[in-house]
Amino acid sequence: MVERGRRGLTVSVPPALLRVAQDQAGVVSRRQALDAGLSARQVDWRVRSGRWARLHPGIYVTHTGPPAAPGRVWAALLLAGPRAVAGGRTALALWGVLDAAPGAVTVCVPHDMTPAPAPGAAFARRRSLATARHPTVQPPRLRVEEAVLDVADAATRVTDVVDVVVRAVQRRLTTAPRLREALARRPRHRWRRLLGLVLEDVVVGVRSALEREYLRRVERAHGLPPGRYNPQESVVERRRERKRYRDVRYEVWALVVELDGDEAHAEEDRHDEHRRDNAVTRSGGASLRYGWRDVAAEPCLVAEEVAASLRARGWGGRPVPCSPACPLDSGDNDSGDDRPHPAVGDRPRWTGRQQSKPLTRRVSRTRAAAAPPRRSSPTGSGTP
Repeated sequence: MVERGRRGLTVSVPPALLRVAQDQAGVVSRRQALDAGLSARQVDWRVRSGRWARLHPGIYVTHTGPPAAPGRVWAALLLAGPRAVAGGRTALALWGVLDAAPGAVTVCVPHDMTPAPAPGAAFARRRSLATARHPTVQPPRLRVEEAVLDVADAATRVTDVVDVVVRAVQRRLTTAPRLREALARRPRHRWRRLLGLVLEDVVVGVRSALEREYLRRVERAHGLPPGRYNPQESVVERRRERKRYRDVRYEVWALVVELDGDEAHAEEDRHDEHRRDNAVTRSGGASLRYGWRDVAAEPCLVAEEVAASLRARGWGGRPVPCSPACPLDSGDNDSGDDRPHPAVGDRPRWTGRQQSKPLTRRVSRTRAAAAPPRRSSPTGSGTP
């Protein structure tokens, strides 16, 4: 590449420097430019003429306009030195766990380094950085498991911890066993117990913080039958076969529970939700839909509605209260209709009466043992 200056002088850009700039999102350091063959005066001329822009001391972007997110990451890494790597939310954005890059670039440096503060960069000293960094990927960054655990350790809310873990696993960037191994290597972690529970739920199929909340506070806490989380199914829409994922499906009873983590949907999102609900209805099933307000604030009422729908469609079980203050009625005295829904057919099932008989016999024997002996009447009839 040849550039012409104001006085007609031509300055060629070395091909080696062009390749470096292309690999680093248009960002180069002064040392890289000098090593590629440019002189100090040529570098200064490019900055004065506006062809290059200074981002940090000795760090330049080789095009006009502000650098993109990858360019800002490269600028911070070149400023910190060759042993630095992107970490935290910056690394997760590079891996694709997060959809948007954070405002400040998080840079991890060895524990024996103390870099000077720089605008737009946050430096974190870290031990054992050589084993925590990925060996080949560019820009240099932490392994996805290490970045996930770092972000989770800095979180202040349970939902943020759950969200970052399930995002990484859902997008197939890591697995639950690899996260467990990385967590076991750490002597301390703020959310160690919670992470263990979350990773157990991820194996079941949970892919969002709201799904985990539903699994624990609604389904398990109230004794509902276990549903399938995020099963894939094929549906025909407008004469085309498409793949759909249902949040929770109770297949035997043809019931689908959709969980909306973002309750402020755009119009096109609501249109897609209606199409999914209509597809469930056309297939002979039923659909319930809940959001964060329902599951987090009123899990007992959600469990009551799901249990009523399941029983109307043939479930013979009984929900149980999650605590003494739970308003959910276990339904021991319920004499409602237990006939299965037509979509269920004549599937064999347990009925509520079949389940309650052993319990009734045990209670009656206990009462009989605790009752006082009867007096014998003068006639010997055994009546008091």
